[in-house]
Amino acid sequence: MQTSPALSVTTKSAPQAWLSSAGWDCSWIIAPAFLSSALVLLFRNQMPETQNVPLWVWVCFVLLVDVAHVYATLFRTYFDPKSFEKNKGLLLALPAIAWIGGSLLYSLNALFFWRALAYLAVFHFIRQQFGFVVLYSRKDPDEQKKFKWLDCAAVYMATIYPMLYWHTNMPRNISWFVAGDFVETVPEVVTQVGLAVYILVVCLYLIKELFFAIKSRFLNVPRNLLLVGTALSWWTGIIAFNSDMAFTITNVVSHGVPYMALVWLYHHKDAAEGTKKLVSERAWKKVLISNALIFFAFLGFLAYLEEGLWDGFVWREHLNVFAPFAVLPTINDAAILALLIPFLALPQSTHYLLDGFIWRVKDRSGNWSA
Repeated sequence: MQTSPALSVTTKSAPQAWLSSAGWDCSWIIAPAFLSSALVLLFRNQMPETQNVPLWVWVCFVLLVDVAHVYATLFRTYFDPKSFEKNKGLLLALPAIAWIGGSLLYSLNALFFWRALAYLAVFHFIRQQFGFVVLYSRKDPDEQKKFKWLDCAAVYMATIYPMLYWHTNMPRNISWFVAGDFVETVPEVVTQVGLAVYILVVCLYLIKELFFAIKSRFLNVPRNLLLVGTALSWWTGIIAFNSDMAFTITNVVSHGVPYMALVWLYHHKDAAEGTKKLVSERAWKKVLISNALIFFAFLGFLAYLEEGLWDGFVWREHLNVFAPFAVLPTINDAAILALLIPFLALPQSTHYLLDGFIWRVKDRSGNWSA
């Protein structure tokens, strides 16, 4: 998620830059990373070191969070008349480009496609945490804003170092999409240098925070909680465990839940202005966004449809969950798969690409522009 300080939803406890309130932010933006890590650590003996996850874990975390959160992007783009009209060219062209590019890669080698999608996803996941750091730093005193580069370095190292560790400790029992989707020839020295830089950045960051806490008696609570949660969940899911189940829980929850929460908050109301703006000119959209459960159920429904198509046409691994899709023919033809796989992946690829634009809010109108 790439964002701007202009995206201020509401702040009830200045100078802390909460998006809604301390309770809401801690529950939906910050807590997921801590809770998912705690869940994995608490049940560490039940985390199998395999690349398979139990069906209930797959449904709860992959289907209803990881896949579902992608569709929250619709409310910032295709479901928003003003944003769609303003950015129609991008919104129509990007999926077409993603499909054509993905098909070309897949036709050359299926692994080329999955590798490109995996690295695009990693970039998106890292940038989301960076975006939250920017949001939570928007009310910092001017003196502290001079060191925003250190805040950025801290969140980047908290996410990049675990990825370096992953790349230099192959093979592992975890994968982003499919086995082998990451490059496996990264030398060990890269991780060693990365760890040294990580430690240096953490030390500098702690010194900076301690200095300003003493000097100005100000500690940015949400930003520091977010950074600790990010470091904890990425370390737990990737480094502490070599388990696809542990990675799935920490990775999915700490990313997907805050994303859905932010979209819900942003489009449900604009409390920062103290107004009650209509969520949309379209009645059906107002119904979908009117209640958090309806919003989540709608995203879950779209996720079910997508995964049903994947399972019916390609994987055929969870037909007990996707019984209505069992009648679909299994596609094995390489030429058809080169078109079908990138097409089915369009919700993900478009989400990753669009998210670099849709949080570029330049004024208080809330509209974004590419």
